[in-house]
This record gives sequence, C-alpha cells and structure tokens, in this order.
Amino acid sequence: MPPATSVTDRAAVALDRASAALTRLRRARLLHPAGHSFAGEVTVWGAPGPPTGVPLLDEPGRFRATLRLSKGVPTPGGWPDVLGLAVRLHRDPGRPFDLLVSSSGAAPVLRNLPLPRRRFAGTYSTIMSFRAGRRRLFLAALADPESPGLGRSLSEVAAAARTDAPRLVLAVASAVGRWRPFGQVSIGARLDAGEDAALAFDPIGNLPPGLRAAGPLAWLREHSYRGSRRARGAEAQSGGSTATV
Repeated sequence: MPPATSVTDRAAVALDRASAALTRLRRARLLHPAGHSFAGEVTVWGAPGPPTGVPLLDEPGRFRATLRLSKGVPTPGGWPDVLGLAVRLHRDPGRPFDLLVSSSGAAPVLRNLPLPRRRFAGTYSTIMSFRAGRRRLFLAALADPESPGLGRSLSEVAAAARTDAPRLVLAVASAVGRWRPFGQVSIGARLDAGEDAALAFDPIGNLPPGLRAAGPLAWLREHSYRGSRRARGAEAQSGGSTATV
C-alpha cells in the first residue's frame, strides 16, 4: 500500500494548482506581470570582511547576465508599487544563479518586508533569508550613488538603460548586520517583448554552491513560481540557460 500523502505534500500540490490557475486567468505571470527585461553584466569583487562561505560571493569574477525590472500589482505609471528586480547570472558551464529581490527597507527590521515605493532606485532585498553553512544571509541590490537614476516608471527605466547604462550595487548581510557590497550589476540593452515573455526564473533551484533557501517563504516561492511557470509553458529557462525549472 503506498504511503499516505503528507499534509505538506497536499498543500504543495494545492498551491501549484492555484498558482497555475491564476496565471492562466490573468494570461501573464502570476507575480510581477508588468516588466522589462535587459541584457547586462555582473561584476563580483568579493564581500569585504569575513568570507560568506559562498564562492560566487567571495571570489572576483565577471558574468553575463539577464535582468528584469518589474511592478508587482501592477499599478499605473509612477504610482507606488512593490517593485522587483530579477538577475540571472549565467555561469557557463553550470546552472545559472537567479537572484530575485523586491523593494524593501535597508534597516535590519525592514529587509524582510516588501515595501511599495515610487522610484526604481533604492534598496531591493531577497525578503527571504538564505543559509550558507550555519550563517543566515540576506542578499540585496542597492542604489549606486554614482549611477544615473532609473526613474519612476517602466518607460523611464527603459529610457535610462537606452542612454545611460545604469548600475546597482549587490550586497550581502546577516539578519541584523550592515550591508556589505560584493559586486555590481550593469543594465544594458533592452530585450524584446517575446524574450521577456519567455523568461522564467527559479529563485529556489537556481542557487550557487554553498547557498540554499531557508524558511517558509522559500517553500511558498518554490511552489507558486513552479505553478506559474507550468501554466505559461516555461519548462526550460530562457536567456541562455538550459537548466530545468
């Protein structure tokens, strides 16, 4: 007789199905449906201070990247919204690293809360935490004071990328520690609408060696993104990756 299905398994199946159904209903991504995608580059110079234990964050390198800036609801124009940034760091060979961050506060008590704002500059946090060995880490993209601004709407983001090559700073922190910059992401040419529609991220499965998602939010993200990708027919990741989603 097959083993009984656990409550967690049943909940996962229900969340997968609900996410797929809502995605089909809105005929777009379940989360952050309005956005623009761009080619880009990630430069890692390594986190200052004690090593994180994650080679990709600790060791210098330069990587081709695919990025997507988006609005969560989405609200019209420059109205406040939970803004999103997705960065796919292409590791050839090997699985990509999909970093998904949302507008949040910079302070420790606010870095795990999504916060609406008007402008695309500011702090973006992973909201959920990661584990690196015994360490609990958060990752973020922060405003670069020397970079051109990104504006208040997706059209302004596209204009800035077309003319100014804006940048964001990548940083890591403990649950209560300060942000430690370890690299930067540069935003390049905008991808066309077809490429944006096909792009699918996996923030749980596509992590670098030494880093793993932790906590209940990781479980929610895993199954909601999986259901949304399935409903969109996104069974293989685009943007130069052939990793399974």
